[in-house]
Amino acid sequence: MCAAVPELSIHLPSSLRERTRCIDLAGVPALVVHPAFDAASPSAALPEVPWLLWMHGRTASKEIDPGRALRLIRAGIGSVLLDLPGHGARTDALLQLERNAFRVVEAMVSEIDEVVASVAALGGFDQSRIAIGGMSAGGMAALGRLLTSHPFCACSLECTSGDLDSLREREIFDASRAARLNPITQLSAWRSISVQVLHNVGDALVPIEAQRRFVAALRERTTPAELVEMHEFTNTGAPSEHAGFGKFGAEAKDLQTAFLVRAFGMH
Repeated sequence: MCAAVPELSIHLPSSLRERTRCIDLAGVPALVVHPAFDAASPSAALPEVPWLLWMHGRTASKEIDPGRALRLIRAGIGSVLLDLPGHGARTDALLQLERNAFRVVEAMVSEIDEVVASVAALGGFDQSRIAIGGMSAGGMAALGRLLTSHPFCACSLECTSGDLDSLREREIFDASRAARLNPITQLSAWRSISVQVLHNVGDALVPIEAQRRFVAALRERTTPAELVEMHEFTNTGAPSEHAGFGKFGAEAKDLQTAFLVRAFGMH
C-alpha cells in the first residue's frame, strides 16, 4: 500500500525535489526518486529504470544524503530512500539508542519485502534490476535481507559490518539478535551477486578488520570472486571515521554510482 506522507522534503535541493515523491510504502516513510518523474505532472507514466533501495544509519534520516540520489538520477538510476524504524518521519528516541540498534535492524529487515512490492505497484521501477544497500545499521539491514531468497542483483555497503560478533564489546551488541542476524555465520545459502564495500580504515565504531574478514568469506561464496569489491579510505576526517567519508565523500558517491552502472549492465 502506498500513501502520501504529509511531509514536504523542503531541505532537498530543488533539482532533486522535482524528481522526488515523499510516500508511505507499506508503513515505511520513503523518498521515491525517479530520473523522469516530474512533480508538475505526477500522474504521467514513467519508463522503467534500475533502482537502489537505500537505508541510512542510526540517528539519521532518509534526507541526510541528497548527493547520492542526485548522482543516480544523472546516471539514469532511480532510488528509494527509507527511514529506519524509529527514525526520520517515524522518530522514536528509544529506538535511536545504541542498545536498540539490532532491534531496529531486525525490524527493518522484516519490512523490506512489502516496500519492494509497493514500489512495484508505483510503476517505473524495473523489478529485475534492484540493488539494496545502506550505511552502518542500514547496511546491516541490507545484509540481513540477503541471507535468504531475494530479488536483488547488487548490494552497496558503507561503514557497516557483516561480522556482528566484532561488536560484542559495544553497547550495540544484542546476543540473541546477533545469532539471528549475523551474516558471516549464515552464508550457506548466499547467492552470488555484485557487492561493493566502502569502509574507513580508522573506523572507531565498526572495526575494518571484521569487515575484511567478512569480505573474504563472501568472496569464497561468490562466483566469480571479483564480483565482491572493497574500497578503503584513510584519514577522512569523518566523525569517528564512521559517519560518512569526510573529504572523500564525493569520491565515495562516485564509486557507488559507477558500481551500480556496472552491476545493472548500463555501461
